[in-house]
Amino acid sequence: MARPAIAIALPHDERDHVVAALQEADLEPLVVRYPAELEAHMAAGREVAVAILDMESDIDTSLEMYALLHDGGRDVPALMVMSPRALDRVGATHAGSDDEYFTRPYSAESIRWRVEAMMIRRLAVDDGSGAVIQTGPLSLHDWSRNGTLVAVFNPKGGVGKTTIAVNLAAVLTKMGRRVLLVDADTVTGHIASSLGLEHVRTLVDEVVDAREAGAQPPAVLDDLLSAHPSGMNVLVLASGPLKTALLDPQQVAAAIDTGRASHDVVVVDLHPDYDPLNRAIFERADRILVPVTPDVPALRAAVQLRDVGLELGFADKLAMIINRANSGVSVADMERTIGMPSLALIRSAGLQLVKAANEGRTVIDLFPREKISDDFRVLAERVLGVPQTQAAAGPRLSLAALFGRRKETVRA
Repeated sequence: MARPAIAIALPHDERDHVVAALQEADLEPLVVRYPAELEAHMAAGREVAVAILDMESDIDTSLEMYALLHDGGRDVPALMVMSPRALDRVGATHAGSDDEYFTRPYSAESIRWRVEAMMIRRLAVDDGSGAVIQTGPLSLHDWSRNGTLVAVFNPKGGVGKTTIAVNLAAVLTKMGRRVLLVDADTVTGHIASSLGLEHVRTLVDEVVDAREAGAQPPAVLDDLLSAHPSGMNVLVLASGPLKTALLDPQQVAAAIDTGRASHDVVVVDLHPDYDPLNRAIFERADRILVPVTPDVPALRAAVQLRDVGLELGFADKLAMIINRANSGVSVADMERTIGMPSLALIRSAGLQLVKAANEGRTVIDLFPREKISDDFRVLAERVLGVPQTQAAAGPRLSLAALFGRRKETVRA
């Protein structure tokens, strides 16, 4: 089977380093200098998984390549590279849902990690991966008692939200906790499919049937739980967005809250927005875990969430999980920039996540001895309040070094 092709349209002084990094990751670099080259490759049937485009040096050529990625029914995601100043000029309003921006200066390894994450999100599940750090008084000791409700949320998609929710739930289950994993992403949720669960009855299904029978929707959701082979229970609110208007946000949040009575931990994966359902769950959650990747759009989204939390009164529940943390970015710098304590660091797991999702399993089950599984075990221990010894820190970069700007600019 041919390796995935990654089209690269970067200046020559950046291109060779990126090509080498992608080859090390067993990806197939495809250097293209002109739109005609890219068009010829695709016309010949060459499958391109992701295209890396320079959106600064020759914008007209790059825009022509971008158009080719979406011609003839194609939908190839683009990783658009530019300086922070250029990103501020264009914003992030013209990118497709699967496209991402990447700022200079960068390392070839960080480009590789981002490409792998984009492929993971496109092929299987959320583009997360995994590890953990705690600072500040988070009072987590009591999480192991009386049913704790943990929400996983970030207003920006593609930061590893679902991956963290699923694998956190899997580790907690292996640690002997009774765990309920709730897919409350009623728009793009895919927990059931990524765990290999078929014919799952959703809360929307139950509400529709109750209305047709002239009955009240269920106040307790025990009959809707699906048992995963790992031992966790799974609840899916909806299989698609078309009938979610039937769900009353406060009633749904209250019903999810009843899961505390029969489970030690309830982990809720939320859609990236501030709709009434999410806000109702924020009110009931004991802790809101916020996956953040070390890039400007994700940082800005986390700052926005912090501000919304301050306004709505749930800021003290927020705890950051730094995803793809092996980029070398300083934890302390991210904490200062976002104004949020970090609970965990999660390193990139490459395509292990794709393999696990394709087999309907978690990385914890499929790769129990890999570093990614160790990362999630540490995260679970932090959730349960298990005392930790601080690991030695490797070399770290500042956010200013990574993004070429001061953190005050990120806040703007």
